[in-house]
Amino acid sequence: MRTADVIVVGLGAVGSAAAYHLAHRGQRVLGLDRFSVPHPHGSTHGDSRIIRKAYFEGAHYLPLLEQAYTLWRDLEAETGEPLMQLHGGLNIGLPGSEVVTGAQHSAESYGLPYERLSAREVTARFPAFELPPDHIAIFEPDAGLLAPEACLRAHLRRAEHHGAALHFGETVLRWETAGQHVRVTTDRSTYEAAALVVCAGGWLADVLPALGVPLTIERQVTAWFRPGMEGLQPAVCPVFIWEYAPGQACYGLPDVGRGLKVGVHHTGEEVAHPDDLARAVEATDSEGVRALVRDLLPTADAPPSDAAMCFYTNTPDQHFLIDRHPSHPQVVFASACSGHGFKASNAVGEALAQMVCDGQPTLDLAAFSLDRFSEGGKHS
Repeated sequence: MRTADVIVVGLGAVGSAAAYHLAHRGQRVLGLDRFSVPHPHGSTHGDSRIIRKAYFEGAHYLPLLEQAYTLWRDLEAETGEPLMQLHGGLNIGLPGSEVVTGAQHSAESYGLPYERLSAREVTARFPAFELPPDHIAIFEPDAGLLAPEACLRAHLRRAEHHGAALHFGETVLRWETAGQHVRVTTDRSTYEAAALVVCAGGWLADVLPALGVPLTIERQVTAWFRPGMEGLQPAVCPVFIWEYAPGQACYGLPDVGRGLKVGVHHTGEEVAHPDDLARAVEATDSEGVRALVRDLLPTADAPPSDAAMCFYTNTPDQHFLIDRHPSHPQVVFASACSGHGFKASNAVGEALAQMVCDGQPTLDLAAFSLDRFSEGGKHS
């Protein structure tokens, strides 16, 4: 395939969804990824990811998340594969903490069901948890988890079913405009298309260096504890986010085969480029994670049964980046989801397909635009 309607660069969470939605709409799609997919080198691997709507990061995410829930169920129906489990989620912290107040505000803004639970009420309902006595939790019954590798494979298989050509192990070297089209050169060949969709994650600046947004790459380590322990199963152990100190949070997911999964949010080492990351996981990497497990879920305290490294690609305000290239309207992009993007990756991929095919997305994504970082912009 040397000519396509659309070339998608990066076939991770967002790129696989974009390839699927574009192909489903009848576009001739060429997808390119430097790795095989799924792979452990980026930000979309691991046996589980949180999905939730009572979003402490901002109520403006809710329309995107509502669409994400619908699309995950649609993909399950189309493939016959279980991708999403909803057993509830806890947003834990002091009564005035960002996680608690933000989750409650989002729930109330959109009429989402929720309960406000005391520390004692949390333990009575979910015995593995022992919150500090002055902490509370916002319980969201519609929160849960996704199976990330299964989600990626489902999108990629359905994209191919609709005619997409997907090339793995092929690195994009450069691209340029060719009249109204784009020409993409890889380490294997050169391709042309009417539109280019860039979903390169931490490698976004390599593909689109002129955007000028100062992205940071943040190393993250997650650890797993007590596989097979009865009290850590999804039906009795909800997903959780705990603001254990002002502005500092960890997250956890129940055992789906590997153990209780716990990680610390936004405290990792920052590097300039994902290729600079220390990939090996050392024993010291999970010491802080285990200390938090000991404090919140003491029955799960044990040496980690496993640990793994991934990374966040962060914008300066830690919100998504979804937009059209300011100089080349045939190029759209989404990246830098700042460690909380997998849950909505299908809706972001659909939005990119709409931008290519219809000119603009159905949802209002102005809050995630590039110009908020320009002079005079919202976050300049």
